[in-house]
Amino acid sequence: MKKLKIAQVAPMWFPVPPKKYGGTERIISFVTEGLVKKGHIVELFAPGDSITKAKLTSISSKGIIDQGVAWTDYWWNIFNHSKVFERADEFDIIHCHWHFMGAFFQRFTKTPVIHTLHNILKPNDFRWDILKEYQNDFNPVFISQSEKEDSPINFVKSNIVYNGIDITPFRFNPTPKDQLVWIARICPAKGTKEAIEIAKQLGMKLLMAGQLQPQHQEYFDKEIKPELNDNIQYLGELTEKELVELYGSAKAFLYPINWEEPFGLVMVEAMATGTPVVVFDRGSAREIVQDGKTGFIVKGIDGAVEAVKKIGQIKRKDCRALVEEKFTKEVMVDQYEKLYNKII
Repeated sequence: MKKLKIAQVAPMWFPVPPKKYGGTERIISFVTEGLVKKGHIVELFAPGDSITKAKLTSISSKGIIDQGVAWTDYWWNIFNHSKVFERADEFDIIHCHWHFMGAFFQRFTKTPVIHTLHNILKPNDFRWDILKEYQNDFNPVFISQSEKEDSPINFVKSNIVYNGIDITPFRFNPTPKDQLVWIARICPAKGTKEAIEIAKQLGMKLLMAGQLQPQHQEYFDKEIKPELNDNIQYLGELTEKELVELYGSAKAFLYPINWEEPFGLVMVEAMATGTPVVVFDRGSAREIVQDGKTGFIVKGIDGAVEAVKKIGQIKRKDCRALVEEKFTKEVMVDQYEKLYNKII
């Protein structure tokens, strides 16, 4: 394939890759480094504390969250996009990540632009009305069929590329402990409270880990903290090495989501260690978990409780095999490379 000049445009919240939390930033890192490895000329527009083998261009010395910038403040991200599009003619393709901020700039250049929608807006979000202006020339990449179906706009051009992980550090563990694990951001959408209820009904130990953001402190204080004890533990935000150990230690990974999860990288990470997933039937669950083979897709807490009781039916090696086949970073990078060439 032709060697391309590619701009990767990351959101400015966290470095690429993230030090801890940041699924989007981790995916951007895998794509960027994978493309460099294939011999492409890649420039990453991201916070200055990012680590990459590509050329790094940044408008900020570090991720803006660490500088106290609020999630609702988009000025730094607009500034970042403007810097990319000022130099659009230098690239064969521009790959924007996050929402669709790049749409506002793409008509000022003939350089092809694609936009991976890592976190799709809710169907009733007013910003969809703005995006209708671009539905004929916007090139979205959805990270699941479910996410695409949740879009209220039928884009003329769209593609699906599943996220992938680096499976190397996710060691397969055939002998888990008699415990359950939940890993995500602490919030109602990710089912923190529901995971606790499932574990309580089963009388099993539950270990939880993940970032607690300020806007969910009240939820944690009222719904989660009173439930914590020796059997129900919150470990805080862990490093990748710590997370790998935690995933692999579980008989089952609980993911009782309360929203239409566009992908759910944690499910892939859990299965990479051999741990089957018990997930509510929402969002992309049916595209990631093979019901009855790598976990169970259930409806509600009662369904999850019954699923954990029969988790021994799942062969942990099947969980690992699915990830190796469909959800590695290498598979993802190959798909993006083919997509770039198709669009160009």
